[in-house]
Amino acid sequence: MQGNLPPEAEEKIEELQDLQETAQQVAVQKQQAETTLNETETALEQLEEIDEETAMYQEVGELLVETEYDEAETDLEEKQDSLEIRVETLEKQESRVEEKFEELQQELQQLLSGTGAGGPQGPQGPGGPGMGGPGGD
Repeated sequence: MQGNLPPEAEEKIEELQDLQETAQQVAVQKQQAETTLNETETALEQLEEIDEETAMYQEVGELLVETEYDEAETDLEEKQDSLEIRVETLEKQESRVEEKFEELQQELQQLLSGTGAGGPQGPQGPGGPGMGGPGGD
């Protein structure tokens, strides 16, 4: 399929495919982090509406463990801060991958247009004047 491409072009195509994979992975991670962040923010909002004396439980693995209001609030706020940083980091990574992808695409296009992919080149290709046009006699 790519056997007639110059080795540099094949290399760029492989890099593009790797970058595309990376971009998809980063997008999935970012979506997961955003979802967890939204859930954490919702939990914090709900926590504000709960009386501080209400019995509260925190999920620890497969168990629910009783916890204090202040501890639950602190844990959620720390989780929120951590997730905000994670989302921001993933957004920056996503931008860098996107820029690199566009840069590689341009390099590949220049490589391919510079080598001209070989074979007949448009109207100047084989055929020329002896192809059955009307004679000038």
